[in-house]
Amino acid sequence: MPPTHEVTNQVPDPYGHDAADDPALLEALHREGAGWAEPELHALGVLAGSERAAEWGRLANENRPVLRTHDRYGHRIDEVEFHPAWHELMRTAVSHGLHAAPWRDGRPGAHTARAAKFFLWGQVEAGHTCPVSMTYASVPALRAAPELAAWLEPLLASREYDPGLRDPRTKRGLVAGMSMTEKQGGSDVRTNTTRAVPAGDGTYRLTGHKWFTSAPMSDVFLTLAQAPGGLSCLMLPRVLPDGSRNRIHLQRLKDKLGNHSNASAEIEYDGATGWLVGEEGRGVPTIIGMVNMTRLDCTIGAASAMRYGTVRAVHHAAHRRAFGAALLDQPLMRNVLADLAVESEAATAVAMRLAGATDRAAAGDEGEGLLRRLALAVSKYWVCKRGPAHAAEAMECLGGNGYVEESGMPRLYREAPLVSIWEGSGNVAALDALRAMGRRPETVEAFLAEVGLAAGADRRLDAAVDALRKELADLTDAEYRTRRLAESMVLVLQGSLLVRHGHPAVADAFCASRLGGDRGGAFGTLPPGADTAAILERARPGAA
Repeated sequence: MPPTHEVTNQVPDPYGHDAADDPALLEALHREGAGWAEPELHALGVLAGSERAAEWGRLANENRPVLRTHDRYGHRIDEVEFHPAWHELMRTAVSHGLHAAPWRDGRPGAHTARAAKFFLWGQVEAGHTCPVSMTYASVPALRAAPELAAWLEPLLASREYDPGLRDPRTKRGLVAGMSMTEKQGGSDVRTNTTRAVPAGDGTYRLTGHKWFTSAPMSDVFLTLAQAPGGLSCLMLPRVLPDGSRNRIHLQRLKDKLGNHSNASAEIEYDGATGWLVGEEGRGVPTIIGMVNMTRLDCTIGAASAMRYGTVRAVHHAAHRRAFGAALLDQPLMRNVLADLAVESEAATAVAMRLAGATDRAAAGDEGEGLLRRLALAVSKYWVCKRGPAHAAEAMECLGGNGYVEESGMPRLYREAPLVSIWEGSGNVAALDALRAMGRRPETVEAFLAEVGLAAGADRRLDAAVDALRKELADLTDAEYRTRRLAESMVLVLQGSLLVRHGHPAVADAFCASRLGGDRGGAFGTLPPGADTAAILERARPGAA
């Protein structure tokens, strides 16, 4: 009798490689001044490419967090219970400094090094990077309250993960969350109705309902509420200095499309105690310091997901045969895979350039700060917007196997839209770019100076930059066409980075397919002559 379960033509597990063997990432790491971090990156990359880490990601998503509002005796406890795999992911992220560690690291390039590690570890599991990102982003906002920052910042930057409900001052390390939006307004936070009333002892009592609170198991939160002087930013710990629980009640966890490992909650403040961060009435400018950092992580996260999807698709195509040949050797599939790789490298290049600008702006470089202000807004818009289409195409490369949960591709696909929505959806991000141009015209000058560094290197890029200059010179009806303008800006920025620093095959394919004609087509439409062999070689694990 012939065997009925002989398995052939199936792809081997994609584990056992160093995820940091990524040419585009390593080149950018050195280019942006953080080459010293390459050994740290490889140490994390080996773990990120392991089956053990992949299992943590699977378990954390298949065993979603559970809300425990009360104990067995009826006392409110407002706790979220996580699978142990979640804590392993968090412990790894914190120990490698993916959270607020760069703010206490005096080495040049600390933010770039952190961005590269965030990019790597996000490929294992994206949900837990939400509290990691907000902990990173909380520091600039908290510095508006020096007394709070003095004791909070060292704990937020600590490389010890210390979960559990205790007085923050007694813990070895802290995680921060953010609570901004309400039912009636969403992104329009100025319509918030949560009240913050001075208690007479330097604290405030908050009452209100928050529609989305990110990472409700965090130790401290930054929130917005209406104080006597207007909309203000406040810091609320979950446990007060006397050891009692703050009156922050978790009402329910959101049932989300993806991001299943991470808890997002509706909460109520029932006379909760908070401390003012910054001045009354200056809540939005204060918390924007946090939002600008989480928007950077949205861009890095989208680039991370693109790299993961590309590597998985290329791995599958290299080992799967159809119609007498490996998928990787069939012309149309090579076109699709190479196009995915080009998009991935372009996203990596711009994300790491923004991380480098963050380093230099933090060190006092005003020009880099201006560039970052505008480039981050358009990049958050476009790179995150490309993520879902990229994930869908990468999943399709695996055929029916990719549609099955075991492949990991459905999780990637469900996760992809999040970063485009989180911290301001497409319209919000595009309009933020327009706001930056209107309020600080020098941001446009900094942006054009940056893309102008590639002048003369590629005629298609030169033509696209010229066209962009004309668009920027006349902002009539600018709000109506802001999306198109943001798209044009980030494409020329990506093109200039690839032409100056990228592999010639990648740069040529990008300029040919993104900077002329119809640039809204499906993946797999690279023109004849594209060096797909060189492009795909960079998309294999171990290529660096």
